[in-house]
Amino acid sequence: SCVPTGNCFVPISEIISVEETELNKKQRNIGKWQKMTKLHAFTVYYVKKARNHRWQCSDVTFWCVDEHLCNQWIQTLKELLELQKSRPKQLLVYINPYGGKRQGKRIYEQKVAPLFSLASISTDVVSDVVCVGGDGMFSEVMHGLIGRIQKDSGIDQNNPKASLVQCNIRIGIIPAGSTDCICYSTVGISDPVTSALHIIVGDCQPLDVSSVHHNNTFLKYSVSLLGYGFYGDILKDSEKKRWMGPMRYDYSGFKTFLSHHYYEGTIAYQPAKHTLGSPRDKDSCRTGCYICKKSEQQLAEQHKDCGLKHEEGEEEWKVIKGKFLAINAVNMSCACPRSPKGLSPAAHLADGSADLILVRKCSRFDFLRYLVRHTNQDDQFDFPFVDVYRVKNFQFTSKLSEDNESNVMDIGKKRFGQFCRDHPACCCNIVNSTWNCDGETLDSSAIEVRVHCQLMKLFARGIEENCKDEAAYRQSSAEQLL
Repeated sequence: SCVPTGNCFVPISEIISVEETELNKKQRNIGKWQKMTKLHAFTVYYVKKARNHRWQCSDVTFWCVDEHLCNQWIQTLKELLELQKSRPKQLLVYINPYGGKRQGKRIYEQKVAPLFSLASISTDVVSDVVCVGGDGMFSEVMHGLIGRIQKDSGIDQNNPKASLVQCNIRIGIIPAGSTDCICYSTVGISDPVTSALHIIVGDCQPLDVSSVHHNNTFLKYSVSLLGYGFYGDILKDSEKKRWMGPMRYDYSGFKTFLSHHYYEGTIAYQPAKHTLGSPRDKDSCRTGCYICKKSEQQLAEQHKDCGLKHEEGEEEWKVIKGKFLAINAVNMSCACPRSPKGLSPAAHLADGSADLILVRKCSRFDFLRYLVRHTNQDDQFDFPFVDVYRVKNFQFTSKLSEDNESNVMDIGKKRFGQFCRDHPACCCNIVNSTWNCDGETLDSSAIEVRVHCQLMKLFARGIEENCKDEAAYRQSSAEQLL
């Protein structure tokens, strides 16, 4: 019979590989086995879950005296692994050697490549895509893939009402950037080994993507943050200080906070009535999120309803005018090590909506209180000057937009037309802010944004609930166990 080296229950879905093992002399000379002349063994490499969502590669060795039985185990386990169809066999890997702390090449070669090799994953034929870098590198790959499939499908990306075709090529990201917000918000940690293991076991997490247009012209896709005012100003200022490295964000953030600029504008949005919950319900998006699954079903039903609800012009629009320190729209929590909850803790990854956060003009002290709440467990929306809405579309035009002919649909024209004439001309020398779109600046302040439900797929599982009893977690798995 087969005798394990320890008590370990491993779900098949979390096994990395199985290999025949040669036992050395020290391993053979253990207790009663030292009298035996020949032992046969195999090693199972598997995912070991540590604290704070961190994954590690571990292994356990099994041995027995019957060579045929040992080979049967190896063959059976390998066949079970072959049945895991979600696992990638071939990957195209992009490495950004200049992103973040310029450690992308070292991280891949030392931490990730050996794991891919262990899992027998080829990295020289295009199938799914992996990028080693930060959020900017991921954005570049995402734009290339989404843009290509729209072109091949005959979809006009410049049409803000176009229904985009889902991208079935999965994208993996090995974090090597400055903030690595996407990894932190979808896995729960920014760790190269953890992300590589999610890729190896074939985890797949759909993501919502927002398309951004100006005057019927496509500008960008956004998967995490669209920020105007505070976060836009930080990005604009930090771009001039790239020589400082990641420290430029701290410097520019402090400088922007002291400047305390506010901007006047008008926002029109369509509430996301198809999705469950609200941004303040504290129902965070986790692995297998029922809200995301239910929202996808409801959106599909709406699109089949003879087009009656599919036409955006017939949906209810709400309009807000005001003076804002920050306007943020997020497709995910936008969590990172410095802000573990993120900009919107209850934002969902794949429910076809974005959380629109409006921070109105307030004192510098009150704004500081708001920012500090991103680092603790207090409700960051519990201020009279902060509003948050769950939306599926929104449009923004600044009071002093340089393009007074912005095409933001008929409803926008009707409601925005009188706005500038309602204010004194002496305000018109104030400059506009810049939109921060996933770490890239947008040229136009007047934009139209639409959320596309589950447009792309990421090698991730979503953030798992913390499991206090790891043994209990593994034993509860309904999958084949060793």
